[in-house]
Amino acid sequence: MSITAAEKSGTGKTRTETEKTGARTGEAAEAITGARERIDDLDRRIIALVQERMEVSAAIQQARITSGGRRVNLSREMEILSAYRDELGRPGTSLAMTLLELCRGRV
Repeated sequence: MSITAAEKSGTGKTRTETEKTGARTGEAAEAITGARERIDDLDRRIIALVQERMEVSAAIQQARITSGGRRVNLSREMEILSAYRDELGRPGTSLAMTLLELCRGRV
């Protein structure tokens, strides 16, 4: 039975695990794996929040349309774009545009 470089280093990590993460040591692979698990959890929570935002937006649009208003309130959208840009910089604007697109027209 052959011994891998990771086993020789005493980390117990297989070469495959370090290759999967792009790390060069078992310790780094372990840190990356843990951080990726946290990112996966954050992504699940973000997706759930986006879905909740879509539901709230649909209720707002329905109320606006029922009252004779327009489906979209452009001045409100500009406020949202500005808030995301102010907090996250230029990429924040793209993120806000994506959110607004996801939330439009679901009524």
